[in-house]
Amino acid sequence: MNYVFISPHFPTNYKQFAIALKKEGVNVLGLGSEPYDSLAQDLRDSLTEYYRVDDMEDYDQMVRACGYFTFKYGKLDYIESHNEYWIEQDARLRTDFNVDGFKNHHIPSIKMKSKMKQHFKNAGIPVARGKVIPTIEDAKGFIKEVGFPVCAKPDNGVGAANTYKIKNDDELESFYATKPSTEYIMEEFITGEIHTFDGLADKDGNIVFMNSFIFETGVMETVNDGLNQFYYNQKEIPSDLKEFGIKAVKEFGLKERFFHIEFFRTPEGKLIALEVNVRPPGGLSIDMFNYANDMDIFHKYALMVSGKDIGDFPKTRYYCGFVGIKKKIDTDFDWVRNLAHENHGHIIVTDGPISSIFSAALGDYSYILRSESFDEVKEAAEFILSNS
Repeated sequence: MNYVFISPHFPTNYKQFAIALKKEGVNVLGLGSEPYDSLAQDLRDSLTEYYRVDDMEDYDQMVRACGYFTFKYGKLDYIESHNEYWIEQDARLRTDFNVDGFKNHHIPSIKMKSKMKQHFKNAGIPVARGKVIPTIEDAKGFIKEVGFPVCAKPDNGVGAANTYKIKNDDELESFYATKPSTEYIMEEFITGEIHTFDGLADKDGNIVFMNSFIFETGVMETVNDGLNQFYYNQKEIPSDLKEFGIKAVKEFGLKERFFHIEFFRTPEGKLIALEVNVRPPGGLSIDMFNYANDMDIFHKYALMVSGKDIGDFPKTRYYCGFVGIKKKIDTDFDWVRNLAHENHGHIIVTDGPISSIFSAALGDYSYILRSESFDEVKEAAEFILSNS
């Protein structure tokens, strides 16, 4: 079985996919722009071969690489990056090399927020009112319907980049005077926490693992307002979230892949769908799956890919929380770390700096906390945040 792993070195924890796949006898073929010698040794040991290109944005180079792999190893069975940034290119390569999975014609429904909204509606899942707003006149008509504030975001965008909360006419005028040329969707602003439905679906679309995180601060606010981040898992997924999540996985046709679906939970307790992401949740969230459940999700995935019995998943035992601290002028990460370990070291699973590419959303330094008691996780998180 030939598995082309796009950019296997990034993020750094994704090398665990390659390591687990090799253990299950999968032929892992790495494809990236990093020099081979710069790859971690355990990653290099897990790759049958690594093809380096000068520029991963150059599609011709990527095609030549996959063509080489096909010539040398035979038909490609998987082309995957597990990375939001490369989803469209992954699909294009699958289309050109006739590899199972999301192809070109699937991309609008899993990348364009306006298309996602229609799929959620098809599944009977509530969504925020919204529409694509090419002109300021369109926006004013929409705002007359829903009122201020509104949220404007790229219809085809990644994360909270170039996303705006618009509170009045002056901000609306400024947005249209300075906005990027890309197409934007505008939505009514929903107040609430972000509750996620994450997991892994098998080749038939059956959900074999599910998880839910609660983000006390939305990613848009974290990015735009420079806020610290705290989120944590739910040991028991609420029945309404599970119902909507299962419906969404079916509606979007998610098979043999991870997913990360976001909902707002309003103060009244209502769920409103935000967006679907057909990849693992970002940052260290996939590691939090393992910490919360005492398991190895990378190995489970490798078993699934290789056609073996993945067995049962354990019942979630721990609350697992992520704390991300942003660098400020007077922030002393070493001092905070020493203080955190002195007072809550028994529940700190790991801590360390965050890659700069994720820092806007997740912070510059992070902690992962784990305990059977949510109050203990919450107390430690508040201690770290208050001293940062």
